[in-house]
Amino acid sequence: MRKIAALYSGVSYQHRSWNEPKYKKFLSAILYVPELTESSFDEFDIIIVPSRLHTGLMERIKPWVRKFADNGGTVVLFWPQSSDSECVPLQNWENRPTNFWWWLDKDAKSGLELRLPEHNLFNYLTLEDATWHYHGVFWPPAGAEVLVTTEDNGAILYVDKVSSAGTWVVTSLDPEFHYGSYFMPATERFLDGFFPWLAEGEH
Repeated sequence: MRKIAALYSGVSYQHRSWNEPKYKKFLSAILYVPELTESSFDEFDIIIVPSRLHTGLMERIKPWVRKFADNGGTVVLFWPQSSDSECVPLQNWENRPTNFWWWLDKDAKSGLELRLPEHNLFNYLTLEDATWHYHGVFWPPAGAEVLVTTEDNGAILYVDKVSSAGTWVVTSLDPEFHYGSYFMPATERFLDGFFPWLAEGEH
């Protein structure tokens, strides 16, 4: 099983998500972000950067995260993040209004679509498991594997193996925030599949 580290900045939703036993069993470490150093990621295969990371903390660790990917590591990054702290190479973020209550609309439709249903991730979770709301879209670089999109092809979840020697798994979804905040059932289903995929699946 791959060695996975989840970053923790001291907020309650991260604490609950990372310490939930069924997810914690996949983690080799929970790393407290204010105490990180340039070499903190060296022993891991994967690091998970949570959504809504404090801008100052993101700015501090950004070069170390990029270096980790450049050295062949896998970076998972949940959104939203500060647009001033663009950690991900060539992600071309486009902020969009978030419809938190789309399922209450008449003829409700999430607007999300699978682009690569044959991808190994979807042996672990479904589109429905990745559907609650999103905080904008990415326009990733050519060659990235775009897995979930909006109807106009903005990327909601993609895997980028072309921007560095490593792998970037980037999504505008925020499952650890909602699971850790005790609401949005789909986020639990997402994490139930996502952690096993990170640990054992094909990236």
